[in-house]
Amino acid sequence: MSIKIYQVDAFANEPFTGNPACVCLMEDERPDAWLQSVAAEMNLSETAFVWRKPDGFHIRWFTPWTEVELCGHATLGSAHVLWESGWLESSTEAKFNSLSGVLGAVKEGDDIFLDFPAKAPVSVEPPSGLLEGLNVEPLYVGTDKTDFVIEVGDEATICELSPDFEKLKNVEARGIIVTSASESNDYDFVSRFFGPAVGINEDPVTGSAHCILAPYWSKKLEKQSMLAYQASARGGFLSLEVNDSRVRLGGKAKTVFAGELLV
Repeated sequence: MSIKIYQVDAFANEPFTGNPACVCLMEDERPDAWLQSVAAEMNLSETAFVWRKPDGFHIRWFTPWTEVELCGHATLGSAHVLWESGWLESSTEAKFNSLSGVLGAVKEGDDIFLDFPAKAPVSVEPPSGLLEGLNVEPLYVGTDKTDFVIEVGDEATICELSPDFEKLKNVEARGIIVTSASESNDYDFVSRFFGPAVGINEDPVTGSAHCILAPYWSKKLEKQSMLAYQASARGGFLSLEVNDSRVRLGGKAKTVFAGELLV
């Protein structure tokens, strides 16, 4: 017996950019321990497991260490694989049942747009180790109870960040997002995402982080539609649209390889 497995670069205009995710297409659900073992074997920031349901598909996401409740780039990659493999017609919306509710994905030309929940952050006092691990002076610290958002004064600070991951590993959060307004006319804001507590020191392009960033910057910039850049070494662009309690995330995906996982 074998299971089809794909590696897809998500939020990528060309291969070897954006954020790589593994996607496993399965005929039925498998035990949690097996899913976690596969994710550890793949050793990417996220591995998505997708199987058919009567009303669409079910999706789960695992880092090499643990399961997470929401992942943007692996969902974008999963929708791309469903259409590319013929599991779903490209004109048909992909609907995923997940720990974060029903998520949608539609294909428009070369772009894929995700329908995700908006998670506006709430201002908080920074926990011990957060600012020490980042070594920054914040303009704002907030959280959506999953990730911390730290706004800093300029884009150069974002690009030059060299966090102390041992300190950040002790901060109780899935991820730590550092962001600033853009100094470029090409995009509205910039960010980086660190998740050492879940086994990911730095995630290249994080769709789910923009569920928090989009409503934050939408309010601050007084804009509903924005373009964001995640300034990791691989880098990636996301188009964003905020509508009430939802965020529309857009980007491209490129399949790097496809194979069979032997069971």
